[in-house]
Amino acid sequence: MAQLNANGIAIEYDEIGDKAAPAFLLIMGFGTQMTSWPDAFRQGLADAGFRVIRFDNRDVGLTQKFSGLPNPREVSRAMAEGRMPDVPYTLDDMADDGAAILDALGIESAHVAGASMGGMIAQLMALRHPSRVRSLISIMSTTGDPSLPRSDPAAQEALMARPPAEDKASVVAHGVKTRKVITGRRYPTEDHWLAETIAANYERSYYPQGTVRQWAAILASGPRTSRLKRLSLPALVLHGGDDTLIKPEAGRHTAASIPGATYVEIEGWGHDMAPSVIPVLLETMVPFLRGVEAERAEALSRPVAPGCCGGAAGQ
Repeated sequence: MAQLNANGIAIEYDEIGDKAAPAFLLIMGFGTQMTSWPDAFRQGLADAGFRVIRFDNRDVGLTQKFSGLPNPREVSRAMAEGRMPDVPYTLDDMADDGAAILDALGIESAHVAGASMGGMIAQLMALRHPSRVRSLISIMSTTGDPSLPRSDPAAQEALMARPPAEDKASVVAHGVKTRKVITGRRYPTEDHWLAETIAANYERSYYPQGTVRQWAAILASGPRTSRLKRLSLPALVLHGGDDTLIKPEAGRHTAASIPGATYVEIEGWGHDMAPSVIPVLLETMVPFLRGVEAERAEALSRPVAPGCCGGAAGQ
C-alpha cells in the first residue's frame, strides 16, 4: 500500500494487475476501509485483464482525517429548508477525490465501481467528471430519492449502532452481530470471515469519528435522480434481493434513472460483500466490462469521416 496527494489531501491506495491494462477504480462504502474489498474479488478482476485500484475514502483507514463533528439533525434540517449545511465535505468532494487519484496515477479514464455510499460517490464521479469514467457500476446503492422505501428498522439500527466499548474484542463482537443483520439468505457472511476482517481493520485504523462526517456528507448531498438522467455512458447496477439496508427498489430506481443502464438483481444477496457472492458478481461484471472495452476499441478503430472532427473535406 502507498499514499498519494490528490485533491489536496493524502490518500492511501493500492493496486494489482497490469499497469498497462484498463483501469478499474473501486470505491468503498460508509465508514468502511478499502481492505474490505475481498481479495478474491480484486484478483478476479485483475485476472480478467484490469488494473484494479482501491483506496481509503477520506476520514477512514489510512487516508487523511478531518475535524469537527456536524450534527446530522441540523444537516437534515438545513437541507429541508433549502440551506447548505455546515459540513466539512460532501459526496461531491469525495467524488473529486476519485478523479484526482486518476490524475495522480496518470490515468486518463477508468471503469468506476462503488458499493453502498461508494456507489453514490461513483455516480457523482460520472456526473462531475464524465470524461474520466469509462463505465459506471453502482453496487447496492441508491439515487437518494426521498420517494424510495426506507431501510428496515433493524438494518438502520445496525448501521448506526456503536459498540459497548472500544477495545478490539468488543468492536469485533459488535461488528459481527450487527453485520449479520444485513446479510442475505443465499449468500450469508460467515462469522469467522467477518471477525477476521473486522479485527484486521481495527488494527489497521479504528476511527469511528470519521463516520459522523461521512454520514453528514451523505445527508448534505441530496438526491441525484434528475442529474443521473443526463448520463451517457455504459452503466451496470447490481443489487441484492435481500438487501434490507438499501432496498432493491433503490437499485431498480438507479438503473431506471440512468439511460440504457443494465440492472441485475441477485436473489438472496444482502448488503455485504460476502465471499460466497464474489463468483456471481464477477460472472456479471467481467462480461459487461469486456463488452465496454470491445465497443471502445471498435469506436477508436473507425476511420474519421471526411470533414469530421477537424479533418478537411476532400482529404
